Amino acid sequence: MNLQTKIKIKSESKNLINYKSEILLLGSCFSENIGDKLNYFKFQTLQNPFGILFHPKAIERLITNAINEKTYSGKDIFFQNERWHSFESHSDLSSNNEKIILNKLNGAISITQRKLRNVSHIVITLGTAWVYRHIESDEIVANCHKVPQKKFLKELLSVDEITQSLDAIIQLIKSVNKNVSILFTVSPIRHLKDGFIENTQSKSHLIAAIHNVIDVRKNLHYFPSYEIMMDELRDYRFYAEDMIHPNKTAINYIWEKFLESWFSNEVTSSMKEIDIIQKGLSHKPFNASSEKHKEFLSNLEQKIVEIKTKFPFINF
Repeated sequence: MNLQTKIKIKSESKNLINYKSEILLLGSCFSENIGDKLNYFKFQTLQNPFGILFHPKAIERLITNAINEKTYSGKDIFFQNERWHSFESHSDLSSNNEKIILNKLNGAISITQRKLRNVSHIVITLGTAWVYRHIESDEIVANCHKVPQKKFLKELLSVDEITQSLDAIIQLIKSVNKNVSILFTVSPIRHLKDGFIENTQSKSHLIAAIHNVIDVRKNLHYFPSYEIMMDELRDYRFYAEDMIHPNKTAINYIWEKFLESWFSNEVTSSMKEIDIIQKGLSHKPFNASSEKHKEFLSNLEQKIVEIKTKFPFINF
């Protein structure tokens, strides 16, 4: 008896991920989930340098500013609730010190610019097509930072608007890194604060727009995170307590699907070795001074040396 509808996923890319790959992850909080997995297994990754970005316009602006090497100054930030913020970044970069936030913004732009030129893979996860336009500046913001809602207009990006934004993102990236593989995905996290119908409308616009731009021949791909959650994991036992976010089981399941379809076979053994090391490093001994524990640490150190010999960039 088959109790699940399975999605068949097979990457048509010849540029599969291995330990030589460099990966940039941008977008919604689901990209953080995948990024955390990549970091755990010690892949060469940069994850959301401007913090979580939920919609394509925010990602387009980040990439535009990075390629143009924008320098942030006082006119690009504002003071709200005793902290300095930027409408272009997540609150992770906010600070109670004006100099610190500008250093964070300029540092993030600089590292994004360097990575865009050198990475082999970019994973872009879109979360929503709903955006907020700051009335005073007439600019779509990445984050409202709890500024009163009356200062914004809420808008739904059309399929055409998203398609144009994604086209701009692709052209910008390819202008500095023509061989990079760009992998789009839609976050399985439901934005129910917008409303059930509005969330479905939003996700539909994102999916339709992405499929307007993907082209295997141009290294533009789609990974069905959203469809896996909605179809293969069609049960609330795969959700966290808020009934909105995927739980650990769901994240691991989608990660395994990503691994099966987008990673070269050669990485599996190294990932297993790194997993053993990571578990060993987090192990809490019953008796830290025992001979058995000293032997355990010696064996662990040898495993670390062997991995670092193969991949010098890895640090534990």
